[in-house]
Amino acid sequence: MHTISETFEFPNARGDMLAGSYDRPAHGGVRAIALFAHCFTCTMRSRAAVRIARALAADGIGVLRFDFTGLGKSEGEFAETGFAVNVDDLIAAARALARDKAPPALLIGHSLGGAAVLAAASHIDSVKAVVTLGAPFETDHVLGHLGETLKVIEQEGAAQVDIGGRPFTVSKSFLDATRGHDQRTRVRDLRKALLVMHSPTDQIVGIENAADIFTAARHPKSFISLDDADHLLMRAADTDYAAGVITSWVQRYVDLPDADVATEEGEVRVEPAGGRFTQAMEAGTHRILADEPERIGGSDLGPTPYDLLLGALGTCTNMTVRMIANKEKIPLRSVSTRLTHSRRYDEDCEGCMDAPRRLETIVRQVTFTGDLDPTQRSRLAEIADKCPVHKTLTSDITIETDILD
Repeated sequence: MHTISETFEFPNARGDMLAGSYDRPAHGGVRAIALFAHCFTCTMRSRAAVRIARALAADGIGVLRFDFTGLGKSEGEFAETGFAVNVDDLIAAARALARDKAPPALLIGHSLGGAAVLAAASHIDSVKAVVTLGAPFETDHVLGHLGETLKVIEQEGAAQVDIGGRPFTVSKSFLDATRGHDQRTRVRDLRKALLVMHSPTDQIVGIENAADIFTAARHPKSFISLDDADHLLMRAADTDYAAGVITSWVQRYVDLPDADVATEEGEVRVEPAGGRFTQAMEAGTHRILADEPERIGGSDLGPTPYDLLLGALGTCTNMTVRMIANKEKIPLRSVSTRLTHSRRYDEDCEGCMDAPRRLETIVRQVTFTGDLDPTQRSRLAEIADKCPVHKTLTSDITIETDILD
């Protein structure tokens, strides 16, 4: 299923504007909404965040992923944040979702984001289930990434550290906001369904952290091993597996309405698909994007409406000719059709009255290949002019428009 990513911005408790992306299915309604918290010093564009969000969106679950304060495209100073600010950001995100979309029913957190969703869950009444991926049990765990610089920060109030090959300034207030959180009590009093997912070979956050979270939690709780996955879930197979498990597991605890059924034969559904003009067309189990070219402000992600119209005539022409050739045993090897559309004013048309009439012209060029005699070619040309779409386009068409609530 195609998915759409929409820009989603909202203010945090300090008034900083946080940048987010809301992933939803391109077709049909959203069955539930999840809120995703990324890993320490990552962004909403981390591979795990993007892949899991889009996989869930493909199953009808809308997902908001966003950059914590001071990271990515979000405003604010990272040095002055810390774990407590991350938790406040999640609460602010949930309120924004409730205001602009719908309240989130599911929280998903990766690494330190997993610890953050455990802390934020009790402050978001709409949440029914929580998922952690490679999460540390104690929030102080993340300070181990600071190494010897930790002492410098304690003594001088701030210092620059290298995390994952990127420089960050960390202040003592960051340390204070990250230390001393009673996660054991939070997990014990969660009162939400909990799914703990962790790799037993995680070299960044050991598997013992998952054991501590699982032991502290009360039922309903579940544990899923991510086998040989790395901590950042860099492989698509690992994120796809995690998303599949989450979708199946959450249905026991969150009411997920059935996804919209595919359109029936003869029915086409068209909905916006992001961008200025981009549209998603659904016909049965098939989905096609339509768009306008960049020169007129489109994104050129698919054929134009008139391209689709010409395509309908061309495909119908070829199919009909092939069907009759097979039926009448005409040795047609292949048929191809090239079509163009134009508008012109025909000043000499009969019955134009006083004003020239603008004519819509479709030129169809059909090529038959095969050992065909003149009679057989004439027969196939006759059939080309009788394909169903040709008949529809040249008949008197009535289009009835109903405006639905």
